[in-house]
Amino acid sequence: MQSCSPQLTRAQRSAIILKILLSAALRSRLRNVAQAHVPARPGGLRLVLAGVLIGLRVSILASGSSGNVTLLETERTRLLVDAGLGKRETLARLAAVEKTFDHLDGILITHEHTDHCSGLPQMLRIWKAPLYVTEPTLGEMQRILPETFGKRLNGVEPIHAGEHFCIGDIEVHAFAIPHDAADPIGFTFRSNGAKMALVTDLGYMPELVKVHLRGADCLVLESNHDLDMLKVGPYPWLVKQRVLSRTGHLSNHAVSEYLSDPDGFDAIARYLVLAHVSLENNNPDLVRLSAEEALKRRPTESTFTGELLVASQHVPLKPLEL
Repeated sequence: MQSCSPQLTRAQRSAIILKILLSAALRSRLRNVAQAHVPARPGGLRLVLAGVLIGLRVSILASGSSGNVTLLETERTRLLVDAGLGKRETLARLAAVEKTFDHLDGILITHEHTDHCSGLPQMLRIWKAPLYVTEPTLGEMQRILPETFGKRLNGVEPIHAGEHFCIGDIEVHAFAIPHDAADPIGFTFRSNGAKMALVTDLGYMPELVKVHLRGADCLVLESNHDLDMLKVGPYPWLVKQRVLSRTGHLSNHAVSEYLSDPDGFDAIARYLVLAHVSLENNNPDLVRLSAEEALKRRPTESTFTGELLVASQHVPLKPLEL
């Protein structure tokens, strides 16, 4: 099949080659500068990996209705957000991203639904880490999880929506989200000048949630279902109503409306990760196409230039260095 692209003139080809050479020279110069001088940030050092400054490393081990686990790391601190996989699968996912460790500084739970906490008793047995959770969520987990959960608690740090607190050199902010759980929360994490935001399991995007997500270098955002696939899909009607409600899950359409709006999404993220994708009522290709179409609708002065990723239920994403 012949290409529909117009032929480049010699001048256009020369301009492209010059741009590539200049870009390569600039990257080389920046690497040399990074290796020669690592600016310190008050309150903490920055990781240096192959000449690149690292403030926070994000590894999304699993995301979806069958289990959610995310690992956050700095030079000094290591956290798990949610524990929705069992011991064997969690360790396998860690091995897949070349991670093994004996110490964990904390486990944070967003809410008590089993895809976010079913593996918690096993995680507490492995790492004996303190648990950061709201009191209503803790109460629900004590009700639904096995008795081993209570026996393995190695300290509980009660948190609440609107609270800022620190775990090691990571500053955490918890904020309320609309979901049909006892006290669901999203999180932002800051360390060494980098910010990561994680918000899944919400029925719509309140303005205050949008404010919390602004300025994130890495944004992990739910894109749960395609509206048409959900309507004709296998779920009972009552479950469909729950998913579609304002305390359910974000659709591809709702996410696209957010991403296309420069007053909502600021588009400065280096990584935009769409997550918690339904296996029955969505498709990763649909998720990506919907988001790409929305991002193309943005004004030219606020173009998204980062990397768009889709998290998987079955395979960990590559670690993201911020």
